[in-house]
Amino acid sequence: MLKQLKEDIQAVFARDPAARNTLEVLTTYPGIHALLMHRVAHELWNKDCKGSARLLSSFSRFATGIEIHPGAKIGRRFFIDHGMGVVIGETAEIGDDVTLYHGVTLGGTTWNKGKRHPTLEDGVIVGAGAKILGPFTVHKNAKVGSNAVVTKEVPEGATAVGNPARFIIKNKPADDQEARRRDYAASIGFQPYAATEDQSDPVLDGMRVLLDRLQQNEKRMNLLCQRLSLLDPTFKSQQQDEQPYSAEELKIIEDVRRECETQSK
Repeated sequence: MLKQLKEDIQAVFARDPAARNTLEVLTTYPGIHALLMHRVAHELWNKDCKGSARLLSSFSRFATGIEIHPGAKIGRRFFIDHGMGVVIGETAEIGDDVTLYHGVTLGGTTWNKGKRHPTLEDGVIVGAGAKILGPFTVHKNAKVGSNAVVTKEVPEGATAVGNPARFIIKNKPADDQEARRRDYAASIGFQPYAATEDQSDPVLDGMRVLLDRLQQNEKRMNLLCQRLSLLDPTFKSQQQDEQPYSAEELKIIEDVRRECETQSK
């Protein structure tokens, strides 16, 4: 217990530049107080003293504003900065060197018993106000942005932002299909608002499907024009460099894009 306490205090110094000395950390950091009481409550829970464990965790919530169920499993060097409003559910599992900021919820999405809360692997950082809901894993060294709502597995090293959360992955391999979509959209003078491979918004997914379908239809129409020109020499096939959309049509598309930008602000 004392060895864990020393590690927890060192974690505070490593991650909070405002920490000045050990006495200050022990007396004024609610994250340390909540963690100390949770470790005792968790031992009581494992020894089947569940009533006493819940009573201690309730007192910890009253004293610190941090609610940690005594059944939650927490690793070493765990740090809760500021802490007010943090909620950690019964079946949540937290690895080593994890950092949570105030207002974070590690919650469930079902009333059924069993695993219903998330698992945070080593080195995860969760920003203020983020909600991680469900029995999935946030993998090593992932980051969850402030106020993000995460309901699915987060890849290793990724950053989850937004509601619903979408993932930003550094050094992601090139996606030929996504590059083809961008090239085609540029060729017709259309830029779907914020449609990048890093995002998983349902509207943007629908936009990708429409772009793919539009490209397929244009290829089929070009092929049809070529066949018609073979059957009827008077038929003028469409030139390859001809603009598919008129200036007026492109203006309408631009107006729609601006409307999307306005609605997203």
